Amino acid sequence: MANVLIVGCGGIGCDLGLALAEQGHKVYGLRRNIDCIPEGIEPIEADLTNPTLPLPQNIDYVFYTASAGKHKDAAYYQAYVAGVKHTLKALQGQNIKRFFFISSSSVFGQSDGEKVTEESPTIGNNFSTKRLLEGEELVREATVPTTIIRFGGIYGPGRTHLIELVMQGKAHCMEDVYSNRIHSADCVGIMMHLLNMNEQDATQVEPLYIGVDDQPTLSCEVYEWLAEQLNVGYIEHIEPTENSRMQRSNKRLSNAKIRATGYKFKYPTYQDGYAELIG
Repeated sequence: MANVLIVGCGGIGCDLGLALAEQGHKVYGLRRNIDCIPEGIEPIEADLTNPTLPLPQNIDYVFYTASAGKHKDAAYYQAYVAGVKHTLKALQGQNIKRFFFISSSSVFGQSDGEKVTEESPTIGNNFSTKRLLEGEELVREATVPTTIIRFGGIYGPGRTHLIELVMQGKAHCMEDVYSNRIHSADCVGIMMHLLNMNEQDATQVEPLYIGVDDQPTLSCEVYEWLAEQLNVGYIEHIEPTENSRMQRSNKRLSNAKIRATGYKFKYPTYQDGYAELIG
């Protein structure tokens, strides 16, 4: 069994930690406020802005799942640049089997509904994507084996914002714009799957994966389906302006690469995942 460090151990980090602990791994969870870390995960109270992080020795795997607490450049810098630098520095001298960095599919800037794979170009067209790409570059330059996972829009228990908007009659969608999503349980599943792959044969784990379900879908289709399931009336459709099209991503992300590793999605479509949440 492995010693696993989860840096920025929030909701998905805690779910991952508990699942790994159930498999017999020793799991450490680092975050500023450790009150939310459940039993089964060894808490480490630390701030990622601190250049000298108090990390345990003999760590085998690291999952960097930190997120920016605010939608501000300074917060993104602290979470995805300074935090990565400080974590990698604190791990120097340890024999890390793999460092997993959780990024976002927002770094793909395609806006015409293109199919996007891991080989597609990225663009830092705002402060959030610039900071994410800076963090990714730091990870790629690390002296330990690394893998970046770019997740799409995450939904699941505690992440039901879209359902709430539809129920409150506040939802509106932009015509002809694709969206991509993944259930939080599959985020955890993919991370565990890649760790297990690495344990069996590290050469089979690639440096980059996209994490989304099987079904890139027009946003209006998702909203209309939810409205039907919730017995809610009209969803406002907005015709996008040229400017809004330029600013909003519109792409169809492919999960072929992670599927080719043998990972089987628990919720392969948004209907599967949302149906369970709606109950």
